Amino acid sequence: QVQLAESGGGLVQAGGSLRLSCAASGRTFGMNGMGWYRQTPGKEREFVAAISLSGGSTSYSDSVKGRFIISGDNAKNTVYLQMNSLKPDDTAVYFCAAGSARVSVKVAPDFWGQGTLVTVAS
Repeated sequence: QVQLAESGGGLVQAGGSLRLSCAASGRTFGMNGMGWYRQTPGKEREFVAAISLSGGSTSYSDSVKGRFIISGDNAKNTVYLQMNSLKPDDTAVYFCAAGSARVSVKVAPDFWGQGTLVTVAS
């Protein structure tokens, strides 16, 4: 099993920035993709961004493209999400996700973190 631990959530004013981190531990062999999803009450969890830890290729949802930047540290099995120009609509619980590849994380992750709350005040 793989355990994912997120950190970095909190309250920020609209237009501000926040950085999320997620560290993977456990049986991480073969885990090459990590990413982020988010969810608000009453809505389905939605994909935000994913990265290939070995190659560095990335994917973003249209709603965050140009504002959020995903990066990763393969040696540390850690992924980061730099969130800039935050909007109240970005308010959600953000979940770290992991899988065998970036594509698989975007479609159906194998592992999930517990989530961290991001609140953007208007």
